[in-house]
Amino acid sequence: MPPPATTSLSIPGYLERVYWWAYVHPRAVRLFEREWLVNTILMGNYARLRDAMLNELGAQVDGDTLQVACVYGDFSNRLQQRLGPKATLDVIDILPIQLNNLTRKLPEHPRVTLRQNDSSALSAADASYDQVLLFFLLHEQPEAVRRATLSEAMRVVKPGGKVVLVDYHRPRWWHPARPLLWAVLRTLEPFALDLWKHGLEAYLPQQRPATSIIKVTYFGAMYQKLVLTR
Repeated sequence: MPPPATTSLSIPGYLERVYWWAYVHPRAVRLFEREWLVNTILMGNYARLRDAMLNELGAQVDGDTLQVACVYGDFSNRLQQRLGPKATLDVIDILPIQLNNLTRKLPEHPRVTLRQNDSSALSAADASYDQVLLFFLLHEQPEAVRRATLSEAMRVVKPGGKVVLVDYHRPRWWHPARPLLWAVLRTLEPFALDLWKHGLEAYLPQQRPATSIIKVTYFGAMYQKLVLTR
């Protein structure tokens, strides 16, 4: 895989303050790039949630796909394996260290491109992609950035195309892991508790409405998937 295209974009302050331990520091990348650890963090649901997103695109993924933000584990590898003979995949991330990490994981592919970009201000033109994927990104963003990211995702997807989101959700009141998850999120991922107050659909842009919204929850509603059709 060729080196990712990087620019002079600065790392957002909230990422350095809140998520240095998970994504920014080189030791964090070495620690978390273990699929068993990612699966443990998601309470054994990593493969289930990964496949729930990928299956929205079918066994063969055609057209042009945008993956917004790199993902620990084999998510991007599985997505690349599904690409049709003329399909393209662009993966963007604001952090060069994450792009370099994904470069090491992905086999070389002529129609897969990695580049630095800000999810809240994408460089892509309107209606550039057939599908846009955001896998456990939005809970890591402050509300203003989250809203901008969703607005950008809806902007760059083609009419009739899909934006697929998988992220945290408020668990059912009876969920035995609910107190533990609340404590972990409050301590380490403070923006994530926004998604306990409102579902992801509450952050969608009014100026770019979806023609269809399908929502599914998993594992006692601890996680949610939204499929938005433009």
